[in-house]
Amino acid sequence: MQKKETEALIRLLNKYYPNPQCALNYSSPGELLIATILSAQCTDERVNAVTKKLFIKYPTMQAFAKVKQSELEKDIHSTGFYKNKARNIISCAKTLVDQYDGEVPQSLDALVALAGVGRKTANVVLGNAFNIASGVVVDTHVTRLSHRLNLTQAKTAEKIEQDLNKIVPKKHWIRFSHWLILHGRQVCKARKPACMTCFLDDMCPKRI
Repeated sequence: MQKKETEALIRLLNKYYPNPQCALNYSSPGELLIATILSAQCTDERVNAVTKKLFIKYPTMQAFAKVKQSELEKDIHSTGFYKNKARNIISCAKTLVDQYDGEVPQSLDALVALAGVGRKTANVVLGNAFNIASGVVVDTHVTRLSHRLNLTQAKTAEKIEQDLNKIVPKKHWIRFSHWLILHGRQVCKARKPACMTCFLDDMCPKRI
């Protein structure tokens, strides 16, 4: 997709999804960080159901840093991969308490150095908690739609992000992933995309 086509795509996405929001519930950067770690291989709905109680039980990073792994595993069991997630959350919380007074750093390099945090999680936290555009968040929806719209043919999340960062203006980086995620959930679904009612139908390479 060429630059002019990408601009047209962005205009349409902004028209139909004018106020895209992060699907994870949180009230602080720390809560968003924990929720995003939990969201790996898990639905946002499930994560929100778990964190509703989790953030009451553990209201601070200090609380997460002190909990026994076996107890946290029970609390987050339904999100899947709970042993690795519990271990990473506790390790991440300890680092934040020891090095950042329990606060979440506003640096991509500092975030990806934390246990359980990759570029996707770092971009989610920086973009949504701090309004810092560090890169387009690449999840399964963004990957699928980016391929369908011929925005990239890259296979890895890191390379897809690099390609999207080049063609999407930086001012749209944060919202762009929200747009594609919303469109992927509501219209361009994995198994049965609703092409006949899609507002991107006329410009979609899969349909032209």
